[in-house]
Parts: sequence; structure tokens; C-alpha cells
Amino acid sequence: MNGLKRELGIWEAAALSIAIMAPTAAMALNGSLAASIAGTAVPLAFLGALVTIALVSYSFIEFSRTYAHAGSVYAFNGRGLGSRYGFLSGWALLLTYIAFTGASMAEVGLFFQTFLGFLNVHVPWIFPAFAAGAGLWYLSFRDVRLSARVTMVFEGISIILILILTAIILAHGGAHGLSLKPFTVGKAGISAVGLASVFAFLSFAGFEGAATLGEETASPTRSIPRAIAMAVFLTGAFYLLVSYTQSEGFGLSAKGVAAFAGSTAPLGTLAQTFVGSAMAAMIMFGATISAFSSALGTATAGSRILFAMGRDEFGPKTLGEAHSRYGSPHRALAVVMVVAFVLNLLLLAQSPANVFGWLGTLGVLSLLLVYLVTQIAAIRLFAKTGRWRGWKFAIPVLAILLLAYTLWSNVFPVPSAPYNYFPYVVLVWIAVGIVIVLRSPKAAARLGESFIDQGL
Repeated sequence: MNGLKRELGIWEAAALSIAIMAPTAAMALNGSLAASIAGTAVPLAFLGALVTIALVSYSFIEFSRTYAHAGSVYAFNGRGLGSRYGFLSGWALLLTYIAFTGASMAEVGLFFQTFLGFLNVHVPWIFPAFAAGAGLWYLSFRDVRLSARVTMVFEGISIILILILTAIILAHGGAHGLSLKPFTVGKAGISAVGLASVFAFLSFAGFEGAATLGEETASPTRSIPRAIAMAVFLTGAFYLLVSYTQSEGFGLSAKGVAAFAGSTAPLGTLAQTFVGSAMAAMIMFGATISAFSSALGTATAGSRILFAMGRDEFGPKTLGEAHSRYGSPHRALAVVMVVAFVLNLLLLAQSPANVFGWLGTLGVLSLLLVYLVTQIAAIRLFAKTGRWRGWKFAIPVLAILLLAYTLWSNVFPVPSAPYNYFPYVVLVWIAVGIVIVLRSPKAAARLGESFIDQGL
């Protein structure tokens, strides 16, 4: 017995994916980051990301219909391409979830600092960031069902607040009247839209998080695929609506785009402009709890992947042990959280917006590689088993092309520092994973055997 408890339903599984994506927190900052590159074409960048993620999710849904495993791609790609590729996929996804946990902690600090600013109270961002880290560590340690329900309630409240603000801005006609210009390439050019889409992908990143609950969800081969699909399309519609509203709210002139790109709290700025300070404070508090939910989700998912690796003896075996009372992978969780705290400490001198942007971009680049390999694994496995025929192969092939283009856009033209260094950080992380798997041939063999033992 691995100790994980099978006690979750479809909505709780979907809540983890939605929590990791954190729609409120995503729209509270990622639109501005995208606007600094794509200009008026922010909604177009989100539309491109939605199409790509929808194609990518098809392989995850198909895998989840067949396999239920806490390791997610660690098991999926291990089954499709072999145990070594499975480990490297899980290793890369682990980097993503650790980076996202640190990024979301910094985002909590940023948003709560902004919230207090509307109340004329000022605190360093690191204090609320660390308080959030302690809180999410406690919730993740105690009970995954409690964590899922907390994230569901928190995110639901903050989304309602944003939808109210969106309705007000659109009813007002935005800054200068509504148009379809935000869905055109504009002056920035298609390459800028491709580069900006990394922040749109950051908003979708983690849609596959529900797959890590495969061993804790009732009827997982039915519930997990539905949870993933729900998470992708519900949040995708939300992102398109809100990114369009933000672009129109700030205005499509050069001055409006500059204001959008320069804002570290665009939803708060728009709320103050169109409604008032009280609404702005409420929106930023909602964004704070959304960022907290995201960190809670990534810590939960990351600890499951590390737990699965430890269980298969890639690293200390104690990482693969669950708490005797709560059934949580408490030791794996401790590793994820300690690294997230250290990352925030190392970047303490930076603004929280930079910490979020840097760690988030690092995590997305690693995640895009994982998504790409998962498409290849799905093609190979489902062709071999005869599950896919004809047109079904077009879906992962299109996903591969779009993912490859997005990765290329983040390498050439070479972005400015420090973003130009992040691809090399990911490559170093992968290289470390290769060393681990080459030095652990027996563990790789056991991993292959465990897939068979667990019905994979």
C-alpha cells in the first residue's frame, strides 16, 4: 500500500487543475506581461495558447482514460517511450511545479502588498509570501480533499468578482469603444505574439495537474479526463473574455498599451478606474487568494510526482512514503516547499513581479518540453496498441508543431536578459536528470516493472 487515499470526485480533481492555472491570479498579471511584448494583440496570444493547449490536452485525456498514476507524465511517457523517458518527463515537470510554487508565493506577496496599498498600509512583499507558503504547506500536509475544496471556494469567489468587473467595463464600452483589433497581429508582428504567448501558456500551465490525483480519485479513468477537459475549456473562455476586456479597458492607443504593459496589477487599476477603490481592493484580495490557490495546487502536484519517483527509488525511498494519518506525501512535500522558500529568499532583492515572471517563464519552458514529449509518447503508444487511427494522429502532430514554434519563439530572436538564460537552466536541469537515470539502471528497470505491476 502506498498510503494515498482514494477519496476525491471529479470536481475536486478539476479544482486542482484550475487552482494551478489560477485564473484570477493569471489575469491579474499575465496580461500586462504579454502586453509588454505583443502590444494590442494580447487576446490573440491567449487565443493561440488556448488552441495549442486544447490540442495538447487530447493526449493527456487519452492517457488518463487508460492509466491512473500519481506520477502523471512520469508514468504516461514511461509507458509510451520507456522508463528512462518517463523519469526525465517527470523530472522536467517537477522543475515546473517547484518553479511555479515559488512564483505563486511571490505573486501572493505582490497582490497582497497591492491590496494593502489601497488601504494605505505598506509591507514588504516577502512577509505575505512566506505566510502564504506556511499556510499552503499546512493544508497540503493535512488532507488533499481539504486542499481541493479550499481552492475551489477561493477561486470561485474571485472569479465572480472579475466577471462583475468585466461586465461593467464592457457595458461602458472600454476606454474608447469596443473593436476586434485585439484579435489581430497589430504592429508588434507575429513573432512578438509568439514570444508573448509564453505568458498565455503560463496562464494555462498546470491544466494536467488533475492527472497527478489518479490514485486519489474515485473512478479515475472517467473522472480525470473530464476534469482536465473542464479545466481547459472553462478557463480558456475566461481568459479570452478577460484579456479582451483588459485590452479595451486600458485602450488600444499607444498610451493605453503602455499603461497596460506597465501595470503590475491591471485588474486593480481597471477596477479603480471604472468602479472605485473599494472594488479595486476586493479584486486584489481575490487575486491574492487565487495566487495562494495556485501555489497550493502546484505544491500538491509537485509532491505527488516526487512521491512517485521516491516510491520507485529514484532518490531517497523515504520520499515515496505517505503520512500514516493524513495519507499525504509529506516528505516529498517538504522538499518542494523548502526549495520554493529558498528561491524566494535568493530573489529577495528583486520586485515580486520579476520573481513571478522569471520563475514562471522558467517553469513554462520546461513544461513545454514535457508537453511536446507527451505528444510523441501518445503517438507511439496509441499507434502500437491500435487505439488511434486516421485523423486522430493529426491532433498531436498539430500540437507538436505549435509547441515547437512557441519554444523557438523563446530562443530566436534571442530575448533580453535574464530571459535568454532560462533555456540553458532548463537544459542543465535535464542534463542532471540524464545523469541520475544513467547512474540508476536498476531503478529504471524497477520502474518498468512497476508499470506492469500497476496495470500500466
